[in-house]
Amino acid sequence: MMQDLNWAIGGEAGDGIDSTGKIFAQALSRAGRHVFTSKDFASRIRGGYTAYKIRSSTDRVESVVDRLDILVALTQRTIDENLDELHEDSVIIYDGERTEMEDVDIPEEMIGLAVPLRSLAKDAGGTIMQNTVALGAACEVANFPIENLDSALDKKFGAKGESIVENNKEAARLGQEYVQEEYDHDFEYDVETTDNDYVLLNGDEAIGMGALVAGCRFYSGYPITPATNVMEYLTGRIEHFGGTVMQAEDELSAINMALGAARAGARSMTATSGPGIDLMTETFGLVAQSETPLVICDVMRSGPSTGMPTKQEQGDLNMTLYGGHGEIPRFVVAPTNVAECFQKTVEAFNFAEKYQTPVFLLADLSMAVTEQTFSPEVFDMDAVEIERGNIVDEDDIEAWTDEQDRFQPHFPTADGVSPRAFPGTKGGAHMSTGLEHNALGRRTEDTEIRVEQVDKRNRKVETAQEEEDWSPREFGDEDADTLVISWGSNEGPMREALDFLEADDVSVRFLSVPYLFPRPDLTEDIEEADTVIVVECNATGQFANVLEHDALTRVERINKYNGIRFKADELAEDIKAKLGQEIEA
Repeated sequence: MMQDLNWAIGGEAGDGIDSTGKIFAQALSRAGRHVFTSKDFASRIRGGYTAYKIRSSTDRVESVVDRLDILVALTQRTIDENLDELHEDSVIIYDGERTEMEDVDIPEEMIGLAVPLRSLAKDAGGTIMQNTVALGAACEVANFPIENLDSALDKKFGAKGESIVENNKEAARLGQEYVQEEYDHDFEYDVETTDNDYVLLNGDEAIGMGALVAGCRFYSGYPITPATNVMEYLTGRIEHFGGTVMQAEDELSAINMALGAARAGARSMTATSGPGIDLMTETFGLVAQSETPLVICDVMRSGPSTGMPTKQEQGDLNMTLYGGHGEIPRFVVAPTNVAECFQKTVEAFNFAEKYQTPVFLLADLSMAVTEQTFSPEVFDMDAVEIERGNIVDEDDIEAWTDEQDRFQPHFPTADGVSPRAFPGTKGGAHMSTGLEHNALGRRTEDTEIRVEQVDKRNRKVETAQEEEDWSPREFGDEDADTLVISWGSNEGPMREALDFLEADDVSVRFLSVPYLFPRPDLTEDIEEADTVIVVECNATGQFANVLEHDALTRVERINKYNGIRFKADELAEDIKAKLGQEIEA
């Protein structure tokens, strides 16, 4: 049986590509198969090429590859766009009755299946179900039990009524039967199913789930691609836990609302992308100066300006590390896979409250929109620990008052973390301001107090560096002379690239870094390696620059900034090419 299946559907934006892909991904995951998805969509509501790709296997998959086995093509452009990934015996399913597909060009070495998608959908109850017909045809080609598709259709359309569900199941069977009856062909695909149970979700959903479990009770945001799904996930769920989602009129309002809720004592969060993170920068300084715990999620996309809103890039690192006027202590946490989006979100809330500082949760588009399967144990709710930091109540407030019994919310403690009293705490009335202030939170221009407060805020980072584990994740051959370092969603393709490299007798040690500030000191690792390569999706090598600054050593770079994520086989070739250049030099 063929374990690794690569399937895609493509057409115009507005053709239901995304929902169709999700249905098939759900069907494969419910059949006990691992799933990894990839989306290519235009920055418009209708029109423009869009595609949804699925790689599925009984083994874990963490990347897409340059191969397509089954393609559902709703337009000729879909075939043209994917021609390089199609191979001999690839199957292309299309609607030969559509005027624009009558003269479709199917390469000779491939198998074209002209299936009357609209006609069959009409027979099942409505032409809107043409994509479901295509899914039924794909099930027949892949020898994939259509009952697994039934389960996914129940989940997708169950809320719309039993008749809608049954019509879609009928549409799928008409597609399956048409291929059975009209094409006497022995397709080479035989998709294996298992009894394994997997959770299928994308990065934005995992961030939302992590926020809920971490105790987030206030979220404010403004819709922006690709961060909007965080808000969509929380809406309708956070209310069950006594929380609230507020859609603001813009990003400035969103972060200011979140700041207000955090000052009131609620665990609060906002999420944005691209231009939105620019707009939030001024308030970001107020969050830090007032020492308010707040999680700010930045889901990166191609920039600058409006850029390419629906394309991949890791171009906001400098912004999160250095953004804001003055010198601002902050944390920057960057999940490296979908599961870590959940785990690092919980950590981000804990860091924010333990150290009373803003925390950037830095994700990227590829991770945000990618559906991936995980064992349920990965999301162990019982293992989640909530750390709220140095919160004081009326029983111990006296220890933090001055000689006039005034609470000191910015007391210069040895570790930099001051006491925190929620509004309403007896004896804990206080104020904070964006102006420089003294221990009471009252504005001052006293030079000694200014130095004292700046040093106090910076000590929080120093304390965190000592108390927390900032270690990178390590893969590959620990004794290899070649060291590859990456951050964010590059971990998945790089882990699979290790297999390609090993097959070619290329040994590589790989470090994936989820903590960008504070971050691990990789100086010794870099000095011990003969060749150091930093992989990231931006043009200037922003993380490579940071590492060169830390280690005072030059590193090699593999940068991709065309709006498309790294693929495992592509990345392996890039690394071999880079090593070849090193050998020649």
